[in-house]
Amino acid sequence: MLQSLISFGVGTLAALFPIANPVGAIPIFYSLTATDSPRYRLKQAQKTTFNVVLVLAVFFLAGKLILNFFGLSLPVLRIAGGLIVGHTAWEMVTARQRITASEHKAAADQEDISFTPMAVPMVSGPGAIGVVIGLSTQATQWRDYVGCVLEVAGLGIVLYLCLRLGEPLIEWLGETGMGAFNRILGFLILAIAVQLIADGVLGLLPTSAP
Repeated sequence: MLQSLISFGVGTLAALFPIANPVGAIPIFYSLTATDSPRYRLKQAQKTTFNVVLVLAVFFLAGKLILNFFGLSLPVLRIAGGLIVGHTAWEMVTARQRITASEHKAAADQEDISFTPMAVPMVSGPGAIGVVIGLSTQATQWRDYVGCVLEVAGLGIVLYLCLRLGEPLIEWLGETGMGAFNRILGFLILAIAVQLIADGVLGLLPTSAP
């Protein structure tokens, strides 16, 4: 039982981490809170983490209901998720930001950035939401749900540490280093997107009778 819980949970974290990319959220977070006090920045990091965990956990727990309500099949979801993840990956490879310049400016003028743009769409965006909905279809017993929710919480802990302690990392890597890291991660995520689309297409093809 414990092995199954750990296996499903680790699979969840492995699928979510590169797409959520908590490390990539560091520069945006610090640029949006550049003029804020350390205490306020800490509060925003805590609220961002809570919002990300809440969004992903809710979509995971309600994933099957969402698919049934809209009459969607898992292969269709995989193809759609692969396209969204691929778009995100391409933006990372080509050094484009996940949020537009106008969104960045609007966020800089607002007091609370923890839900938007930090939680949505920066970390728990359409790609990550699509992944957790897909994972929900693979959960067959209560320990699968527990394992996934625990790993979503684990992702939240990693995100919090990145936002809380990310400033030295930015200074150490510099703009060039952060850009290189995002491009490498973007390439890996692009491969994941291709796999999702391929699995979805194969799932739509009729199976040949033995």
